[in-house]
Parts: sequence; C-alpha cells; structure tokens
Amino acid sequence: MKTVLRMLTLAVAVLLAAGPGLAAETPAEGARQITLAHGLMALAAALAVFGGAIGTAWAQSRIGSAAAGAMAERPEIGGQMLIFLVLPETLIIFGFLVAFFIVGRL
Repeated sequence: MKTVLRMLTLAVAVLLAAGPGLAAETPAEGARQITLAHGLMALAAALAVFGGAIGTAWAQSRIGSAAAGAMAERPEIGGQMLIFLVLPETLIIFGFLVAFFIVGRL
C-alpha cells in the first residue's frame, strides 16, 4: 500500500512539475489555444462518466444477485426484476449528459 501511495505521489509531482512547461508551448497560427482550464474541464467530464459507470456497476451487481435469488423462488417476477435491473442505467446516462454539457463548453 505504501508503494502505491509513493507511486501516486510521484506521478502527481511529475504532472505538477511538467504542467507549466507543457502550458508554455506557443500554439501554431490559427490554432486554438488549450489552457489548463480546458484540461480540467476534460478531466471533469471524464470523472462524470467514471462516477456514473462505477455507480451503475455497483448497483447492478447488488440488484442482479438479489433478482437472481428472487427469481429462483418466484419465476413469475422476472419482468419486475428486469425493470429494477435497468433503473441504475440512468446513472450512467446522467454521467454522459453531464460530460456532454461540459465538453460542449470546451
């Protein structure tokens, strides 16, 4: 665990040290200048999709196992369990929607 934390700390330090150097490049004529704010917005869009995907995966794993157990006892409730299994998909749709709006501002 300490090794992973050291590696992450080193990676963050390298990124922080390299950031001003990478941002100092001059863009070509007519090219759109990409700033640190654009990078942070892209990171925010990625985190929105990541959070939605993780939330969906976690919820579906719990609901799926419960639905399998319930359907083993009462097979007639399969349709209801399918609906409950689909409900967490809205999390990833919201994540994509937030990312779409963030990327639209870039």
